[in-house]
Amino acid sequence: MSWETLLDKAVAESLPRLRMLSEEPMRRHTSFRIGGGAKRMAFPAGAGELAALLPLAADCGANPLIVGNGTNLLVPDEGLDRLVILTSDGPRGVAVGAEPYTILVEAGCSLHAAAEFACAQGLQGLEFAHGIPGSMGGAACMNAGAYGGTMEQVIQGASVWLPDRGVQFLPLEELRLGYRHSLFTEEPEAVVLRAKVRLNAGDRDAIKARMDELMAKRKASQPLEYPSAGSTFKRPAGHYAGTLIEQCGLKGLRVGGAEVSTKHAGFVVNLGDASSADILAVIRE
Repeated sequence: MSWETLLDKAVAESLPRLRMLSEEPMRRHTSFRIGGGAKRMAFPAGAGELAALLPLAADCGANPLIVGNGTNLLVPDEGLDRLVILTSDGPRGVAVGAEPYTILVEAGCSLHAAAEFACAQGLQGLEFAHGIPGSMGGAACMNAGAYGGTMEQVIQGASVWLPDRGVQFLPLEELRLGYRHSLFTEEPEAVVLRAKVRLNAGDRDAIKARMDELMAKRKASQPLEYPSAGSTFKRPAGHYAGTLIEQCGLKGLRVGGAEVSTKHAGFVVNLGDASSADILAVIRE
């Protein structure tokens, strides 16, 4: 019996309210606007339903891929023979924490929404994340950062599902956050459910002004008018990838519908009809 047949049966019995689609095009759920169909795509309504789905998926051999806003993904044109679990439609809440200056941010919550919530509470420290287009789950996995700020500076810990331990709260040191690295890059079966973020008291107007300033910088320097996954490469020690690419004369390099952005050489963009193969060809060059 195929994994998807086993999963359909298990979900019908244990999670009958879970929304699930077959052969859902991944291009609808990635910032590149590229990708074939996912054999199954699930939309858990909250962190509880997500945590309940994960062991079911493991038992059925569904090889789940957890996706937030899909802003750091390049999906094959032929699609994915696995279960994709989309968090951005369900577990995306944000709330004030029990401890002073803390907020609790669910995995599917966008960084934009989390930063706006923090600003409304007069909490300073998430301004750098305001323009990052990903979700909190993805940000924790990649230790996302921009303009001198990183998630390891603000995350105090996270509720995590682990296949051998179930749901656990892990403090910052156990998340192993480093440059585009974390526990979740080492152990991809581990899943972020909710992050605890600790900030500082600040002035709402000053926080908003800083977020607006950083967004203006993004719009001026990045090709936000085209689908992309943001900066394509990790930063080489002592250098910037975009500068090195431009110095090689590769700004504007094009394969099919994929191009090294003429605005920022660190970005590979989809001009409108790029395939996954086109993007990979540009990256390899």
